[in-house]
Amino acid sequence: MSAAARTLSGDRTRIGALVLVLSTCLPMQAPQAAAPSHPGQAVYDGHCAQCHEGGVSKAPHKMFLEMLAPDAIYASMTKGIMQAQSAMLDDAERRAVAEYLAGASLDDYVAPPLPPVCSKAEARFDFDRPPASGGWGVRLDNNRHVDEAAAGLTAADVPALELAWAFAFPNASRARSEAGIAGGSLFVGSQDGTVYALNQKTGCLRWTFRASAEVRTAIVVSPWQAGDTNARPRLYFGDLLARAYAVDARTGELVWSVKVDEHPNATITGTPTLAGDRLLVPISSLEVTSAADPAYPCCSFRGAVMAISVQDGAVLWKQHTIETEPGPAGKTSVGTPILAPSGAPVWNSPSVDLDAGLLFVGTGENYSSPAESNSDAIMAMDLETGEKRWVFQATEGDAWNVACMMPEARSNCPEEDGPDFDFGAATMLVETDAGRILVAGQKSGEAFGLDPESGELIWRRRVGRGGIQAGIHFGMAAMDGVVFVPISDFDDGQQHELPARPGLFALDAASGEVLWYTPHEDRCGGREFCNPGISAPATVIGGAVFAGALDGVLRAYDTKSGRELWQYDTTRPFSALNGASGRGGSIGGSSGPVIRDGMVYTTSGYGIYFHMPGNVLLAFAPERSSSGK
Repeated sequence: MSAAARTLSGDRTRIGALVLVLSTCLPMQAPQAAAPSHPGQAVYDGHCAQCHEGGVSKAPHKMFLEMLAPDAIYASMTKGIMQAQSAMLDDAERRAVAEYLAGASLDDYVAPPLPPVCSKAEARFDFDRPPASGGWGVRLDNNRHVDEAAAGLTAADVPALELAWAFAFPNASRARSEAGIAGGSLFVGSQDGTVYALNQKTGCLRWTFRASAEVRTAIVVSPWQAGDTNARPRLYFGDLLARAYAVDARTGELVWSVKVDEHPNATITGTPTLAGDRLLVPISSLEVTSAADPAYPCCSFRGAVMAISVQDGAVLWKQHTIETEPGPAGKTSVGTPILAPSGAPVWNSPSVDLDAGLLFVGTGENYSSPAESNSDAIMAMDLETGEKRWVFQATEGDAWNVACMMPEARSNCPEEDGPDFDFGAATMLVETDAGRILVAGQKSGEAFGLDPESGELIWRRRVGRGGIQAGIHFGMAAMDGVVFVPISDFDDGQQHELPARPGLFALDAASGEVLWYTPHEDRCGGREFCNPGISAPATVIGGAVFAGALDGVLRAYDTKSGRELWQYDTTRPFSALNGASGRGGSIGGSSGPVIRDGMVYTTSGYGIYFHMPGNVLLAFAPERSSSGK
């Protein structure tokens, strides 16, 4: 990959985007039907429709693919994540599928323009403005609390928030990278792998950098002393193809990149954490979907955390969540080999206790039988060596993969058949009057308080119904001994004993007692792929906690009572700075609200797993200071 960033004075051509497609289905024969009206339709019906029209729940629906540009779809089949699935197609067939889905010719397609180029003054890197620790990757306790000085916003300002500007990500059907802010720049990743450096206040473009694939993590900015013009701050992030990056924050030039895992399905979803001289990278995978193919030997991936030297990208250590390498463990009902133990991916950003020399992560389910003791667990690892100090398993016997949701292809479903209760949300180190507590949230709908030194359970509290995309999905927030817990409780089609409880909870961090609960009414009005729950992480400032929901509404709540202070519905078209037409959708993934210098930023458009697609980054400011007129 080229190390050069694309600067604004040079080439502004766009490279074809990579499409994230989470299925690995085999081609099938199309059913008898009327003659297709487009040459690409027959190819799509025969090779793609089985997965992308409901056959695999985690494969993007055809509606999402139709939002992509033709070059994005074509690139995914020729050099992206769909290469293997489209290998049996010739180039003409790949082009036909791309043009059929996009409704546009590859030859005639013109990429959307970039945003306005910053003036010399707007492009100046401000060394007086180092990063503030509020989101993932820099604030080691993962509390997602932005202090008053950094936020520049109080609860009294919140009702006056209005849209200042909007940016539409080109070639995208979703937006889920959380922005990092420093030096007067807002840094954000995108579905086609482009990282944008925008002026934080106006949204004009300073530079871009192109990663090898989609950037779903937050962008982490290394700190420096305010006013130090000799500082060389860097950006750290990961991409879909399991590559971690260090990029110069001032120029966008590549410093180093590291492939963190060689498994063909490995990926990085949780944001790397910057802890002194090392970058801690969580490693997950998409192999859970590969098992949808009855001929696929499931499974060979093991979750891991890698420590990388920030100086030169050297690997310091790598610790797998499962110590034993997968080996033969029987055969399925159709004779396909079973490999185990497998799974226990790490979807979340590590939290770190520098004084104790520990890092903490949560793991997901096992992918194959037999389930073992490292899945659905919280782990403490030695910061220097990666050695495991303790493991707390919240749910025993959880082995699951996508085959369990396919009635006609269940042979790869483990005998445990779920319940798929990952720890997708990051752990948090929360200060209380009784001492520091490690707080974790699970897709089961339960929150946990643990002793960070021993892993001993202090309290356990069920607040949500739980489910495959339910419960506590991607993250919580904490401030002044109170934990703010978003609940998704997405309708996953499974049978549940408890009713769904979408909305926001506040818990006492010391005891786990519920302080208040603000439920979300279903305001979707029957809209397809709309849901009232909160999947994305929350962010808290003094007096107000912000959370974006799967119904596309960004809301702010009073921290004491849960009363709603403000809301903004993002599910509408936007006239974007780059002259493109953007649209918001569901707010989900690990991208939570970002708050800095009197402004609030959110991405909108989860656009996967049957949620509403979208492709915008939105900036809000109180009416008196809005710059978007």
